[in-house]
Amino acid sequence: MKRSFDPAILEMMDRPQPVSPELERDLERIRQLNRWFGSYRLILKFMRRWIQPDARIRIADLATGSGDIPRLIADYARKIGAQVEIEALDRQPATLEIATKLSAGYREISYREANILEGNSVGAYDIVLCTLTLHHFSDEDAVRVLQQCSELSRRFVLVSDLRRGFLLQAGVYLLTALIFREPMTRYDARLSAARAFSFSEMRDLALRAGWQNFGHEKFRFARQAIWLGG
Repeated sequence: MKRSFDPAILEMMDRPQPVSPELERDLERIRQLNRWFGSYRLILKFMRRWIQPDARIRIADLATGSGDIPRLIADYARKIGAQVEIEALDRQPATLEIATKLSAGYREISYREANILEGNSVGAYDIVLCTLTLHHFSDEDAVRVLQQCSELSRRFVLVSDLRRGFLLQAGVYLLTALIFREPMTRYDARLSAARAFSFSEMRDLALRAGWQNFGHEKFRFARQAIWLGG
């Protein structure tokens, strides 16, 4: 099953747009999918390893969307008594506006508009995260994203995404036919399933990006992750 990617075709959430009920609902659906289908569990597995009580950690979350991953990490850090400073980046002003509103009360998190293909600092963070984003890019740009992640981090990198295959495509089709039936969610989810990288393709991207001694693992519900730093 070959990866299908046409750079001229954008997911609806990636198109320039104002804040709207449709966009807010789509981002809410993404948060639900992250919670129910393993993304939160995956992230916390690594945060428990990398963030210790009383630690002071600086984190970047690339292509943050509505900021649910930074809030998840901030909640965990509060629970164990660690101090985190999280800079959450996204290129969509409307999405950042929604994320900022949802993050009221999270002084640990700041939001900034940025294109993650245009990094401008090196080794600025202890942890760099990129969650469910890589499939939005061509192979060449995905390699650039991985290069940016390693350049921005002085310790740890975690990139997690979908894992292309029959299970993913069948599951997404059923979910968007029976439950998540909103037009934006249905269109974007089905396109994402076709654009996801296979397990071997993800490994090849990391090698092309110059990653060495990286971890790579399959997770439940057609997820996968690659990471640097133990």
